[in-house]
Amino acid sequence: MSEPQGFRPAQPAAVPTPAAATAVEVRGVDKRFETRSGQVQALDAIDLTVAAGEFVSLIGPSGCGKSTLMRLIADLDDPSSGTLTVFGKSTRQARLDQEYGIAFQSAGLLPWRTVAANVALPLELHGVASGARANRVAELLDMVGLADFADRYPDQLSGGMQQRVAIARSLAEQPRLLLMDEPFGALDEMTREKMQSDLVRISAETGAAVVFVTHSIPEAVFLSDRVVVMSPRPGRIREIVPMRLGADAKRAARTDELREERAFFDMVTAVREALHGGAPVGTGPRGVETR
Repeated sequence: MSEPQGFRPAQPAAVPTPAAATAVEVRGVDKRFETRSGQVQALDAIDLTVAAGEFVSLIGPSGCGKSTLMRLIADLDDPSSGTLTVFGKSTRQARLDQEYGIAFQSAGLLPWRTVAANVALPLELHGVASGARANRVAELLDMVGLADFADRYPDQLSGGMQQRVAIARSLAEQPRLLLMDEPFGALDEMTREKMQSDLVRISAETGAAVVFVTHSIPEAVFLSDRVVVMSPRPGRIREIVPMRLGADAKRAARTDELREERAFFDMVTAVREALHGGAPVGTGPRGVETR
């Protein structure tokens, strides 16, 4: 029996090629904007590689170009110079091939559609047959812990639940890359930490690479394999900090207990010092964000 139109079943693991082993490749990227007061240099000489399955966070002061870089990777804007590829393809081709899903700070759910219908929307738009669509939606809602809320509407959900729906929707077409622009920024601290733990689990289950924009140092440390620290505008990569959280703290195994371990606070301090240009800074209260 042939597969329903538009559905991409899970494929057996293949021997990775260099292109397949690299999710995102950014080389010599500049971005300039024309404004009434003149030209603004948003990004300057950005070089970055994100491996397949890797979780990379972008952090830096407001206006440093984090979201601009995300938009370039997502083919929502064009670089002024330099090149970007996603799984060895142009960003435009990667978008057409649905290689990535996107989640923003606002969940962006359609209020007149149920939770299940919101998650199903990308599948509908790409012609996936109703049976395969229903099966995929059920699988995704189970993954994000919302199987009992399929028939609810967005205004019947908390902020954290709405963001879980948005994440499920971004995973609908089994993308190999997730692009996430401060998706937890508007949530209270308790919900935010729960969502971080959920995202660690989901990214491990799906094997997708993640590029994640945040202003929160503890969030970046908890989630990431590497944290990319950017400078004030024009945005440059000041330092890339690998997360050394101990032999038993691989990303898939991270739990809330990690937040109270010495290695976690050491990494928070390392990222904070990178943000301050390498100068030692006071650590402040444990777990407090530095924005």
